[in-house]
Amino acid sequence: MKKRMARDKQVTDRKPRECQLPAKRYRKDRSVYPEDTARFAARSGRQGRHDENERELPADVLVGRNAVLEALRAGRGINRILVANGDREGSIAEILSLAKERGLVIQNVERAKIEALSGGQRHQGVLAYVAPVPYAELEDILKAAAEKDEAPFLVLLDELEDPHNLGALLRTADATGVHGILIPKRRSVSLNATVAKTSAGAVEYVPVARIGNIAQTLKALKEKGFWVAGADMDGEKAYYEADLTGPLVLVVGSEGRGMSRLTKEACDFIVSMPMVGHINSLNASVAGSILMYESMRQRLAKRNC
Repeated sequence: MKKRMARDKQVTDRKPRECQLPAKRYRKDRSVYPEDTARFAARSGRQGRHDENERELPADVLVGRNAVLEALRAGRGINRILVANGDREGSIAEILSLAKERGLVIQNVERAKIEALSGGQRHQGVLAYVAPVPYAELEDILKAAAEKDEAPFLVLLDELEDPHNLGALLRTADATGVHGILIPKRRSVSLNATVAKTSAGAVEYVPVARIGNIAQTLKALKEKGFWVAGADMDGEKAYYEADLTGPLVLVVGSEGRGMSRLTKEACDFIVSMPMVGHINSLNASVAGSILMYESMRQRLAKRNC
């Protein structure tokens, strides 16, 4: 009996051993194993809700195969599509096919670039820059002018790169009755959220068409009876001395470089803007606005005669 009591006392006095359970059994405890929480969330499909590195994308960016594919199917205006090098399987093939049918710009880039642009969101190797409003077709712009019984009035931007300038020009175009603005598909600013904001809503009212080769487009418009007027410091006459009425295309060059040589050669005449100050050039949006208002002034005067 004494031996049994002594053994029971030893058991009572013994310190409890700490429970050493495998770490795997505690992976859902975020306070203890935060590094495993992200992996668990990813496996359970909740990565999007718990990833602190994920950021909100601009309104003009789409990521993921389904989002880009649905935008293509719906005919949404798309500026360009970025595809990770080597991705050609599955729905990527359909995306590339639809983009080529519409003549969209496709760029093959390193996957790391899409990773950087996607803001931590699941991109599946595809990212698209979309337009805030759909692009128009040149023929539809001309048809709308004919329905109004007005001489078509177009503005062509030769490789303009600043979205703020495009937004400002859209705002003036709406105020002066321009029927549409033409921009090249490549080496030119596209419609984006910055353009929409700068235009103060004018992007909703002034159609913008994307064109291929500028010289070929101007040649086709000339065959339809258009006159093409370009703005340059070396113009043969002042802008207010030129006839800016009738079917007209006003060409505004890019910031700094102005019109390209081929575009300048495609113009019927070049107009200049006299300046008496120390600066020998004007901002592209300012120069374009002056020309648009002069054309509107002449058109209104001719209409009232």
